[in-house]
Amino acid sequence: MTQTKKLLSFLSQLPLWIYFIVSVYPLFWMISYSLKNNDEIFVTHPFGLPPNFRIDNYIHAWSQFNIPQYVWNSTVVSTVSTLGILLLAVTFSYAIARMQWKLRYAARIYMTLGMFMPLQVIMIPLAILVKDFHLTNTYGALIFPYIAFGLPFSSLIFYGFMKGIPVELEESACIDGANVYRSFMQIIIPIMKPAIATIAIFQFLGAWNEFMMAYILITDEAMKTLPLGLLLFQGQYSTDWGGMGAVMTIASLPMVIIYLFFSEQVERAMTVGSAVKG
Repeated sequence: MTQTKKLLSFLSQLPLWIYFIVSVYPLFWMISYSLKNNDEIFVTHPFGLPPNFRIDNYIHAWSQFNIPQYVWNSTVVSTVSTLGILLLAVTFSYAIARMQWKLRYAARIYMTLGMFMPLQVIMIPLAILVKDFHLTNTYGALIFPYIAFGLPFSSLIFYGFMKGIPVELEESACIDGANVYRSFMQIIIPIMKPAIATIAIFQFLGAWNEFMMAYILITDEAMKTLPLGLLLFQGQYSTDWGGMGAVMTIASLPMVIIYLFFSEQVERAMTVGSAVKG
């Protein structure tokens, strides 16, 4: 009977292990081929571990190309746009979820419609606006559009989260003499921390990996972000695949670090809503 239970337990976990292997293998493959040369990637060792760990791929990518500048540009753009999205989305969601004022439903619908606006449709008008506001080849050329595109989704998530917070918490604070600003900062924001951490991760990684908008709006070499820097490894007659893999690995590090720091907050965001209601 014990053997049967062990077998059933193993069979029930087998799909999860398969999914885990399928999910982790691309990361393993990327790190492996960042340590190979072109011949090892495509001919001799395309799938396994590299026979010689070529650390010089990282040294070459970091020293010969402008990778530090690309990393800095991506960090500035992603951080500032994420902070802007969080600030505007939280305050907007609080206004439409907890306050009573005219046209708040229209404002919520208008904001939600932004989720269904394809980037390709507004790319030309956006490029014209960036030029007219003299933002071409500046951080603002990416920061403001990233904030605009990130607001609808973030506001929708925060709105749904705030609707699950009991109004009695704010009423009790009001009875104790707290005004709307103090109630927002000392009651709503602490409860919203898991949702804020989740949105921060998604928006930061979205801005960090964004390519199309940066490719169109940024032409100055000194202002390019890390995804644009990958194009430098593609030559007319050859491509440095090992160096490209090294840059991709470097670009993935912030994602892994951010998730390691905020993974607990993300998990709490999935359950804290029901806990607050209870």
